[in-house]
Amino acid sequence: MTKHWFITGISRGLGLALAKAALAQGDTVVGTVRGVAPTIEAGRGILHVLTLDVADAGAIEGAVEQAFHLAGGRLDVVVNNAGYGLRGAIEDATDAEVEHLFATDVFGPFRLIRAALPRLRTQDRAHIINITSIAGRAPRAGSGHYAAAKFALEGLTTVLQQELAATGVRMTAVAPGAFRTDFLSDRSIRQSAPRAEGYDATVGKADAALLAMAGRQRGDPDRAAQALLRLADAPEPPLHLLLGSDALTRARAKFAEVEAEIRQWEALTLSTDFPDA
Repeated sequence: MTKHWFITGISRGLGLALAKAALAQGDTVVGTVRGVAPTIEAGRGILHVLTLDVADAGAIEGAVEQAFHLAGGRLDVVVNNAGYGLRGAIEDATDAEVEHLFATDVFGPFRLIRAALPRLRTQDRAHIINITSIAGRAPRAGSGHYAAAKFALEGLTTVLQQELAATGVRMTAVAPGAFRTDFLSDRSIRQSAPRAEGYDATVGKADAALLAMAGRQRGDPDRAAQALLRLADAPEPPLHLLLGSDALTRARAKFAEVEAEIRQWEALTLSTDFPDA
């Protein structure tokens, strides 16, 4: 069966690859861009492009309403993909930088989901896919605010799955690793102006490693798009999905670290209960 998709941020990267893949299999895609729409061949599918800045709180409900209208009243898959990164030491970022990051990466998806749910819950089935990041599960120095935003989206996804358990709406948080897109360009990632001293060995080292990776990332965005098509077809999709071997390696290392720390401090953890509990 063909599907009706609503995908934010289809101008480049994973969103563009996913839109192309869905159209190629004959699906209908309603995609959003902030500026000029990319050239996309609709193939066997149907493409509608809306202009939307997900950080614009007042524009979300209208865009969702228009998406349902263009899709014939039904959206099978909603993908919160639009977003960007913020690099730099945590203490270097300004209030304005962090507020805009969260407005885009957290409050945008939240408002979009809130606007779509009343109609999605009346359907027999719907799937909301939130594109997070391995940074939201295994963060590293230099991406603290971005990691915090993605942590928030991961938590939102997890709770929504529980709240919507009695409905036909399913949730998945997809955490990609590094993919060979332009995510490392200034169109997708911003850098706080360095002011504080003493971060060369941590933030500076992490930034250098990240920039050296540009153009050599292991992840193939077209293969990621195919994986997302398979995810959307799954009768019982996972709540969490990693994309990329680097994401898998980082996640496993983080889980092992957390488990080791829990064991080390278990006695202190248990010491806080009432004796008769």
